[in-house]
Amino acid sequence: MVDLRSDTLTQPTPAMRDAIARAEVGDEQKREDPTVLELERRGAELLGHEEAVYLPTATMANQIALRIHSRPGEELLAHEHSHIVLYEQGGPSVHAGLAVRTLGGEAGRFSGDDLRAAYRPATTHTSGTRVVTLENTHNSSGGRVWPVELVADVSAACHELDVRLHLDGARLMNAAVAAGVPAAEYGRLFDTVTLCLSKGLGCPLGALLAGPAALMAEARRGKHLFGGAMRQAGIVAAAGVHALEHHVDRLADDHARARRLAEAWHGAGVPVRLDAVETNFVQVDVAPLGLTADEAMARMSAEGVLLSPTIHPTVLRAVTHLDVDDDGVDHACEAVPRALGVLARV
Repeated sequence: MVDLRSDTLTQPTPAMRDAIARAEVGDEQKREDPTVLELERRGAELLGHEEAVYLPTATMANQIALRIHSRPGEELLAHEHSHIVLYEQGGPSVHAGLAVRTLGGEAGRFSGDDLRAAYRPATTHTSGTRVVTLENTHNSSGGRVWPVELVADVSAACHELDVRLHLDGARLMNAAVAAGVPAAEYGRLFDTVTLCLSKGLGCPLGALLAGPAALMAEARRGKHLFGGAMRQAGIVAAAGVHALEHHVDRLADDHARARRLAEAWHGAGVPVRLDAVETNFVQVDVAPLGLTADEAMARMSAEGVLLSPTIHPTVLRAVTHLDVDDDGVDHACEAVPRALGVLARV
């Protein structure tokens, strides 16, 4: 079975398991775990900030960031299809007391002028816009990349309006590799940055939240408040250190395999938007084939390939990752058109 449902499905590599087994550990809550401290140091440098905080999940990192940037009743602006809006259980309202307003935009993007037009100042009658979030890469649009110039445009607007800017960079390393720019070049444009370690980087769990030292002191308080403080967390932080050393540059392989899938499927008649394939995602719209998402997934599963649904009712996604090799891609290139019955149409 070639499992293309998500890049969260990876198993730790033998080398990563060895790093976990050899990890030097201490009490993380007392900041005495040397492996956690090393991961945080590397993460801060990678993301272009003074400090980083190690957390169990990227969702927790996002929610802590929103809380430390705002007060209850203030407003969050985010793309209408962003992960923070769609997949975090209403966390901005629950955990930070934020009113949430959304922006549209192709590929999960909007501009500084879009932000200026949407901005609301605080008055005696309105909750002012306080926080803006960007997601890079943008999950729901198919792993699309924010150009660094567009991020800089939004960042400048936030500075002008005195609004805090947070990056949900769960797959930031995919974006940096695809764009050919250091992650820090993105990271420095934000007040805080989240990086997930359990997606394309192949860790069993974990995330980093990076920002200025004063904000990270508040983030550590939030970590305890949210129940994210741990003890001998170096056991799993060692996987993060290993991933930052060995699993970043290889993301280009995932991107190349996604491109190969997309081109093979498109050539066989599978409805794929080639221009939207920028990283490790390929989206397939089965509506033109007269199939429902469930029907299409069942047919592909019978041929040994797993895809997953998206927020769009007839669009499925394939995500390449550490555990999908060239043989798996070869199989999926042939099996998916056969399963969807398109070979006879072209």
